[in-house]
This record gives sequence, structure tokens and C-alpha cells, in this order.
Amino acid sequence: MQAMGVDDVQAALDALGLEIAVREFPSPTATSQQAAEAIGCALGQIVKSLGFLIDKKQAALVLASGDKAVDERKLAAHFSVGRKKVRLMRPDQCLAILGYAPGGVPPLAHRTAAVTVLLDDCLRRYQTVYAAGGSAKSIFPISLAALARATGGEFLPITRD
Repeated sequence: MQAMGVDDVQAALDALGLEIAVREFPSPTATSQQAAEAIGCALGQIVKSLGFLIDKKQAALVLASGDKAVDERKLAAHFSVGRKKVRLMRPDQCLAILGYAPGGVPPLAHRTAAVTVLLDDCLRRYQTVYAAGGSAKSIFPISLAALARATGGEFLPITRD
């Protein structure tokens, strides 16, 4: 299956009327640490986009702060399932459902429209955050308010304390 890319993310940002340009880097920005170093921002300002399958059928994308870890028990509780029913997407599932390989998954412009987006409350510490732009070497800045509007995501306390 063909991966989507930076052009797809840029087209989605443009369609939303956001005057934001996806920026490409010469070195990888696939991890939160790499992205923060490339941008020169706090680790917590990096938006990790993590795909989960809930009960093997419902796709969820968790947008979490780069300095936090997702608490799968909290995710399970939100979906009213047991912890063992929450699984991180495998790379092939990430590509098939979200359209991107891990390390480059953006918070929007997904292959499948039926993805529930959840934003971790820890992101509220920042007015501007930085998200993956569709490849392992791309990032775009976005205000947290615009990110919430663009994704239709719900804020929840979903990372470990």
C-alpha cells in the first residue's frame, strides 16, 4: 500500500485555510527528541501521533505531548474496554488506516475518516505545538486551538502521571 506524504498534509492544511507550511529537514524528526532538537523547542511541544486499535476494530489517534507516555489503562477506560483490548497499531496497520508510516504520522489528513482523535490535556501547557508533517523528516507548527479545531479531537487526561 502506498504511503501518503507531506503533500497530502500540506493540502489538508491549505484546505482548512490554515496558513501553515510543512517544513522538511535534512535529518530525521521521527522521534520527539529528534523533532525538538531540529525545531529548537521544548520536548513537550512536540505532538506525538500514536495510532491505537480499540477492541481490534476502532481506530484511535492519540495526540500526546512529546515528554509524556500514553497510559493505555486511561485509554481503555475512555472506550469502556479492558486494557488488553487496546493495542498500538503495527506499522502495516498504521499505513493502511492512517496512511503514514510510524514516525511521520500527522494529526490530520488520514487515509481513513473514521479515526477518533484524542488530545492529551498535557498539551494545554503550550500555545504552539509541532506535529509530524507526513514523513519522518517533516514538521509543522500549529496553535493548540487550531490543532483541536482541525482534528475535531477531544481533550482528555490520557498520559501517565
